[in-house]
Amino acid sequence: MPNDEAEQDRLDVTHQKLRILLDNKLLLCPVQDPKRVLDVGTGTGIWAIEYGTHTHLNRRTIAYNLDPLTASHPPGDEHPDTEIIGTDLSPTQPSWIPPNVKFEVDDCEEPWTFQEKFDVVHARYLAAAVENWPRLMAQALQFTKPGGYAEFQDYDLEYYAEDGTLGQDLPISRWITTLLQASRDFKRDPCPGPKLEGWMRDAGFADVHATRYKIPIGPWPKDKHLKTIGAWNLVQIEEGLEAFTLRLFTQLLRWSTEEVQALLANVRKNLRDPKIHAQFD
Repeated sequence: MPNDEAEQDRLDVTHQKLRILLDNKLLLCPVQDPKRVLDVGTGTGIWAIEYGTHTHLNRRTIAYNLDPLTASHPPGDEHPDTEIIGTDLSPTQPSWIPPNVKFEVDDCEEPWTFQEKFDVVHARYLAAAVENWPRLMAQALQFTKPGGYAEFQDYDLEYYAEDGTLGQDLPISRWITTLLQASRDFKRDPCPGPKLEGWMRDAGFADVHATRYKIPIGPWPKDKHLKTIGAWNLVQIEEGLEAFTLRLFTQLLRWSTEEVQALLANVRKNLRDPKIHAQFD
């Protein structure tokens, strides 16, 4: 994925979607007064900043009919006395940061070199970004304090519809199937979510709990909460559609740019079709 401003905006939209999905919680584990927190693959740094302060960042206004009460709720997690370190391959975080938050350029798949362990190791949305998940889990365990927590939040990006409205002959089905297989061929698992629990147990974590969340694509659900989540999810998918697709399809699968754009035009139509009730976990 590129690291331009459009991608940073998309990551912040994804963050907003996840806050709404998790009822405004930044962590689900029951940690109390953590002193040190590690945010692996911090991206724009928005999670680390919001967790460490009372600030709820909102870098942009989305021109969609979203529930303003749900979309702009105040944060429920604020830990100004916690030291938070966010790591990422790219230095795309803001130049101004709170004094208890710092960012480091680091590859989470290389050996970790922190001098102290953490009360919480947090990582999310590393789908299609990690080559060796068991090694990542082992390092997370190594750098979690005894009695501390590691929390991984991630996707299973296989699209499905529980009511049969996502036909396999649709352009969106062809696109996502081809995209996920290309990612696997690139040795990056696009669907780590269902495997997180097993990887954590295999690494040696104790008292492992897993929770599955359904994430609609588009505002088709009747439920108001799910409708809002689906609207935000549609925004981030559409904003990242070309970035998701072009590199893998043109460089790995040898599609022409014209072929990719023709497919994506039809994918966009499917994404916006309220009769297609697609979702992923």
